[in-house]
Parts: sequence; C-alpha cells; structure tokens
Amino acid sequence: MAQPGAGSAVTAGAVLQLVRQKDELEARIRACYELLRDSGVGPDEPLVDAEGFPRADIDVYRVRAARHSIACLQNDHKALMKQVEEALHQLHAREKEKQAKDQAEALAEALSQSQGQGLAQPQAFARVNAVTPESPASVSGLQVDDEIVEFGSVNVHNFQNLQNIATVVQHSEGRPLSVTVIRNGKKVHLGLTPKRWAGKGLLGCNIIPLQR
Repeated sequence: MAQPGAGSAVTAGAVLQLVRQKDELEARIRACYELLRDSGVGPDEPLVDAEGFPRADIDVYRVRAARHSIACLQNDHKALMKQVEEALHQLHAREKEKQAKDQAEALAEALSQSQGQGLAQPQAFARVNAVTPESPASVSGLQVDDEIVEFGSVNVHNFQNLQNIATVVQHSEGRPLSVTVIRNGKKVHLGLTPKRWAGKGLLGCNIIPLQR
C-alpha cells in the first residue's frame, strides 16, 4: 500500500487521503461482516457438520471468501492506521517547528530594535500581576511583576489604557508578538503568541497599568 508523502513533507491533503482510504476499508470490512450475518454464521463458527462434511445450510465457499477478505482487510486497516498516526505526528512536529521559528524571528526583531535605541533604560507602562500555568503567557516566559516596556506596537509613548493591549492581542491571534519587559532591573525580550487555550482569553495573564 503506497504511503502518501513518503520521501517528502506530509501535507494535510495526504492525511485526508489516508483517512478516506481508512473509511473505505472500514466500509468493506462491515460489508463482509454483514454477509456473514446474512448467511447465519459468525466469523469463527465451524463450516463442517458433526460428521466432517461441509455444512449444507450455508454457502461454504461464500463464507470462506468473506472470512478471508476480513482477515486481509483488517491487516490493511492496521497498516493504514499506522500511516495515519505517523503522518499526523509529522504535521504536528512541523507546526511546532514553524511556531518556534516565528518566535525566534520576533525575538531577533526585538533585539534589533533595542540595539538601535541606545543603552538608556526604557520606561515601563504596565505590570504583570498574575500568570496562569500552561497559558500562552506562561509558555512565552512572562512572569509576575514583569514591567512591560513594549507590547507589540504599544509603548509608553502611545499607551492610553489596557484596551490598547487588548486590541493588539485580538489582532495578533496565532501570530507571535514582540514583548519587552523589565525584570529585576534588566531588559528581557519575549516572543508571545496570543491563542486559544484551555483557560480564558488569549494570553492567560493579568496586566495592570503602572501609576507614575
């Protein structure tokens, strides 16, 4: 049985093709079981009578053919399910790799911007006062008491209220944001990707404005 994507990157279309093949195999297996049921015999019942002769109440040849088909189709189904599992694993791994690359690019951009701004300590406009474990904020490395200097396009010069941050988050769902914070007196750059997760919102943290 051919493996779509073998020797090249697996695509979502190739996975869908495998799933369609799986559905077709399962339909053929069900048809064989229905044939056995209609014949009044199960998959394991003997096909000979007490004296060792072929049973006269069933079509022995037809039943044997159905049983053989079931065995072959189940083997094919098992192999196909392994292909589906491997293809899905490759797709997920590639998605993780892409996300890591996007975050690295966001960090590089943040570093490049900071180098052009000189050595003066930037001014923070908000503070993180809660971070939920396993949330996008937690995964990015954001910590409680981090003071936010830049959050995407928002900085101390254009920050008016928390709605500014909320707007940036809503328009950046699924895309990495460059975030710069002050932590223990040092500037730290993060790549934060707002996205749906098990908890509320797209970040999983609470931010409050700083009173200067």
